[in-house]
Amino acid sequence: MDTLRLILLFVHILGFAALFGGLLTQAGPGPKRVNSLMRDGAGTAFVAGLALVGVLEAGDTSPDHAKVAVKLVVGLVILGLVMANVKKEQISQAVWGSILGLTVVNIAVAVFWSSAHV
Repeated sequence: MDTLRLILLFVHILGFAALFGGLLTQAGPGPKRVNSLMRDGAGTAFVAGLALVGVLEAGDTSPDHAKVAVKLVVGLVILGLVMANVKKEQISQAVWGSILGLTVVNIAVAVFWSSAHV
């Protein structure tokens, strides 16, 4: 079970890295759009996060449910913003900044909220 948890954690981190990288490739002036890295990264991070919580619940360790709830809500908003704008030719600076800010918040919650596994 621990190997599966580590694999899911790795995939979850890769998803956020893809999302963050897709955002950063558009930093600076110029038009912004939801690219494939953002779309795939947001989806991967969300699904892997759900699976990770499921594995933790099934195992001996119970995750911090408050932390999981915060990450779930922020992740849903990120995924919603990305998917709602995926077919648009261009997104506003505000939408792009919101996705970037929420991504950073979700990463910060994961890193700084003290918990053993989630």
